[in-house]
Amino acid sequence: MMDEKTLMIEMLTKSKTIAVLGLSDSPNRTSYQIAKAMQKEGYRIIPVNPHIEQTLGEKAYPTIHDVPEKVDLVNIFRRSEYLKDIALDLKKTDIPYVWMQQGVYSEDAEQILLNAGKKVIMNQCIKVAHAVLL
Repeated sequence: MMDEKTLMIEMLTKSKTIAVLGLSDSPNRTSYQIAKAMQKEGYRIIPVNPHIEQTLGEKAYPTIHDVPEKVDLVNIFRRSEYLKDIALDLKKTDIPYVWMQQGVYSEDAEQILLNAGKKVIMNQCIKVAHAVLL
């Protein structure tokens, strides 16, 4: 099994399109700031949030299943108590990588995703990892 650092590098280098679950359209929110930073690094950001129309110049989708294009990585900005349901949902997709932001953690969700063949990072900031590792 690869270590977390190696896995993060793999995820960041092999992913081009990142669906951000819980991405806000408010520039004051962490999800917005981090997604914007990743967008600046050249990643395509797809907002997934049923409460907004669009953000960062991209159309938002109510659920991950509504996204019409191929997604390489899902970056999750939702509270930990929602993770098990999110994991059960993501299990039905062909998205290989799931990244849960700093403070977002669920062993149940991780197990569901790993059993479904996904590669998982939890409780890490994707922007910090990108800055440090690449």
